[in-house]
Amino acid sequence: MSPLNSTFFTNTSIVRPDFFFISGFLGIPHTIYYYVFLCFVYAVTLLGNTFVMFMIYTDHCLHNPKYIPVFNLAVSDLCGSTAIIPQVIDTFMFKSHLISFEACLTSLYFALGFITMQSLTLTVLSYDRCVAICLPLRYNEIVTSKSMLVILAMLWISTGMVIFLAVLFLSTLSFCKSIVINSYFCDHGPIYLLACNDNTPSTVINAIIPMMMLFLPVFYIVVTYSCIARALLKIAAASERLKAMKTCSSHLILVSVFYFPFCITYAMGSSIHQNARMINYSLASALPPMLNPIIYSLKTEEFRQSIKKFYRRKKFHFTVWNK
Repeated sequence: MSPLNSTFFTNTSIVRPDFFFISGFLGIPHTIYYYVFLCFVYAVTLLGNTFVMFMIYTDHCLHNPKYIPVFNLAVSDLCGSTAIIPQVIDTFMFKSHLISFEACLTSLYFALGFITMQSLTLTVLSYDRCVAICLPLRYNEIVTSKSMLVILAMLWISTGMVIFLAVLFLSTLSFCKSIVINSYFCDHGPIYLLACNDNTPSTVINAIIPMMMLFLPVFYIVVTYSCIARALLKIAAASERLKAMKTCSSHLILVSVFYFPFCITYAMGSSIHQNARMINYSLASALPPMLNPIIYSLKTEEFRQSIKKFYRRKKFHFTVWNK
């Protein structure tokens, strides 16, 4: 049976494949070890982010506006990894390179949606740090649980709408040239380039997604940290300046880990080899969700104290139970 069949959309013939073929890495030996590594990364991501969500949910000391975006980041990290890594492992470790047209668009929607939310949540965290350092006396007035929930809800809705439009426009394209997706998952760019009819709407969306996921968040974070740097220079006491800087350290590490690989790969453009690009992108989408809970556990004093309190409480209950 031919992988391509015809259907109809608004009286225009649309050729849709029954399935796509995800090419993945080409000509790299011993890739099985990389997929085993991804299995390990995914397991740690599951445990780490579930633990962060559990601690924030159970410890009332963490029930404040600052930890709402942290909880949201853990949800985005967990769901984003679940949308990509199991699919990658199934595709390449178990040689299931074929994916149905509908399943591919569904996978794309969730993968791009959660990765975009990871990026936008980092901007919300930078906003929180900016207000805390630049306007400390008004922090509790500006950064409230309600305002944080409203901001995050707006980001979820806007992200969902943009990615939905991306999927909708893809569903109107004809794929009569090839069904081979040159990526490690159902990525938007490699899919719309396979179209043999007018793909202008998808081209526009393909420009909007990097703006939304990469350029605007990076620009916003740079602006907020410029304001933070200016505010820090006005602090006379070196000890107070250092204390304020420490509150930003965990966020700066998260930002570096998330954006640096994406920025480098995007800057290199077509000059980077396809395999190198896919490895870079796959690591950029897999490692930050694993590292984020570890960084927050080690670098945030409040969170460390919460973990110690939880450990002491569990140790006490275990001692009582043994008696």
